[in-house]
Amino acid sequence: MGLRRSLIAVASVAAICAASGAQAKTFKWAFQGDAQSLDPHTLNETFTLGFLSNVYEGLVRRGPDLQILPSLAESWELLDPNHWRFTLRKGVKFHNGNDFNADDVVFTFDRVRMDGSDIKTKVAADTKVVKVDDYTVDIITSQPNPIVYYEWDNVLIMDKEWAEENNATAPTDVTKDANNYAAFNANGTGPFKIVERETDVRTVFKPNPDWWDEAKHNVTEGIFTPISSDATRVAALLSGEIDMMYPVPVQDIKRIDSNGGTATLTGPELRTIFLGMDQSRDELLYSNVKGENPFKDKRVREAFYKAIDVETIRKKIMRNLSTPSAIMISPFLFSKSAKYERMGYDPEAAKALLAEAGYPDGFELSMDCPNNRYVNDEAICQAVVAMLAKVGVKVDLLAQPKALYFKKVLDFDTSFYMLGWTPGSFDSWNVMFNLLACRDENATRAKFNLGGYCNPDVDKLTDEVLVETDPETRDSKIEAAYDMVAEDIGYIPLHQQGLAWAKKDSVDLVQRADNQFMLHFVNVK
Repeated sequence: MGLRRSLIAVASVAAICAASGAQAKTFKWAFQGDAQSLDPHTLNETFTLGFLSNVYEGLVRRGPDLQILPSLAESWELLDPNHWRFTLRKGVKFHNGNDFNADDVVFTFDRVRMDGSDIKTKVAADTKVVKVDDYTVDIITSQPNPIVYYEWDNVLIMDKEWAEENNATAPTDVTKDANNYAAFNANGTGPFKIVERETDVRTVFKPNPDWWDEAKHNVTEGIFTPISSDATRVAALLSGEIDMMYPVPVQDIKRIDSNGGTATLTGPELRTIFLGMDQSRDELLYSNVKGENPFKDKRVREAFYKAIDVETIRKKIMRNLSTPSAIMISPFLFSKSAKYERMGYDPEAAKALLAEAGYPDGFELSMDCPNNRYVNDEAICQAVVAMLAKVGVKVDLLAQPKALYFKKVLDFDTSFYMLGWTPGSFDSWNVMFNLLACRDENATRAKFNLGGYCNPDVDKLTDEVLVETDPETRDSKIEAAYDMVAEDIGYIPLHQQGLAWAKKDSVDLVQRADNQFMLHFVNVK
């Protein structure tokens, strides 16, 4: 799927290639949090997957403008509507020297579908992965799926022998405290090796001299430091302590751009920030309302929606670096997005709806929110709390670092929460399957539908969209699903947050619209 180049603030690939012969340098960068594990199947989170994609690789990868490119698979073909054949790249070695082959692909695809994996939705449970020979793998689906491999850039391939030798054949479960060898050690085929790792403190990368592809960087050492404080992260860039950082606090963009030797890169991101509500339990886990669940009443959900002033969030908190959203996907990823409009901010109507639903004095509940994952995440949640207070709803905000936040909410231990979502396939089916479909008992579908929203008609459309090959018919089905979710007020979409990175002028890099940072496109002058 192509995206307009205007979406991406990107140094030209030609310039990058030309610079690759320049004097090699150490490159230091920072993000607001750390990867929660080195196990590539632990957490379906953009930062963690991007971080590990410098070390591990998938059968396919995404280029600077997010086009799908060959990676560990050098080619693929559709043999019949349910049967794909992938030809693997020969001569590739893992960082420990083991050969890459079909056994590793079969092992990985089995591993990502085990309990504990947070990316199991990227490979359907009934998909058959068959070794034809050492460098050929057949993928057999139960029904036609024209986008079967669109998310496989993030199905990162592990070394079967290494995993077996180190008792790491099962993924680390982010919702539990148990860890395995792969959580603290990495062995991929990618352009960089991790040579030093101190969780939440520092990770050191070194180039892989045996990488199968031509290096487009001149980095001899990459040093990553998580810096949770916005002010400290900015100060580290301005003082020259680091070469690049993200995200940039929106209030500091002008300061960085006016500073000699530094600049920001800004643009729209494909991530939608939204609020979810527990609509499945008969009684909320965290509320003073007993014996019933207010969110089962559409009037309550509509009241919450109308109580939130998204324009104030855009102007005051996001400093205009966000685009208010009416549906659960970026307008760049669905052609019919323009028809949708948000419900207007109307606190008086919200109060009337709560009274009509039997809550004239409002009620109390808790809200889960990360404080180091999305742009101004805690500040947005604090604003939501204040806005809901004006209509009589008292919210106890639990804002936590993402390690604790994800551990809690991914175990469906929440009544009201904020989450962000970028569809890994850049396609609406991903949103429908992961967020809008009815969650099954084992969460093999709708794994990230944390509030249990369920409309059987949307669920049916989700399955139909997966196999529909006619683009016009497919878009009509997607549109019908978004119509239903909007009518149900299944979620409260807030906005697409903007990308804001900052770097030294002496650094060339690629800023992708999916917010994944790739070290192998960095050149330091």
